[in-house]
Amino acid sequence: MNDLIALISRHRSIRRFAEGPVSQEHVRLAVAAGQSASTSSAIQSYCVIRVTDPGRRRKLAELTGPQQKVAESGAFFIICGDTRRHRLISERAGRPYDARLEAFLLAVIDSTLFVQNMVLAFESLGYGICYIGGLRNNLAEVDRLLEIPTGIYPFYGLCVGVPAEEPTPRPRLPVNGVLFEDRYPDDATILGLVDEYDSTDRAYGRQRDGAPRLWSTLMTEKFAEPRRVDLGRFYRGKGANFT
Repeated sequence: MNDLIALISRHRSIRRFAEGPVSQEHVRLAVAAGQSASTSSAIQSYCVIRVTDPGRRRKLAELTGPQQKVAESGAFFIICGDTRRHRLISERAGRPYDARLEAFLLAVIDSTLFVQNMVLAFESLGYGICYIGGLRNNLAEVDRLLEIPTGIYPFYGLCVGVPAEEPTPRPRLPVNGVLFEDRYPDDATILGLVDEYDSTDRAYGRQRDGAPRLWSTLMTEKFAEPRRVDLGRFYRGKGANFT
């Protein structure tokens, strides 16, 4: 265990923040740290939009849940895949832009590597964060609100601020539940590892809010029916090609 691993291991989602903004200096430091992440062939297929207008923050809080922390956290960012700059330089050079599904996947991968570095930088500075997948609840409205151009793919939001709570980190699957040697285990082994994790997660639920829970039950409920079924149409409308 070293200082970096200790920092990573302390991560937990923060949903209540103290009043006060995140300084511009710290924002720039964190974004620069995010840019140090690996990026496929130096394409840097990401960008981040910091939303500062209070009215837009309030509207985004409604669209994402509602989730009041989107309006009240010290800073709110939208993490995006960015293929627009590649499209523009291709157009300027008189060359076609025809990257298809690979370009979309690279945008997802690059932006996620970028933001995780950015998050670690914020946490090292004493801030807490919460990813906001609810941004995808109504991307068409988000698109209209922020006037997002073609080639930019909003993926999720990010709240950052000084924590006003100290939740216990939620346990994860055991390491041997995600680290395998040479081949993927048989189904009985996987289900046994899930059962082991259920016991851990149940104890965490009792400790946190007195509500015992089973991770496997939460997952079967989550994936029992399709959600956000318009995502493909939205991203195609922003220029994504999934062929």
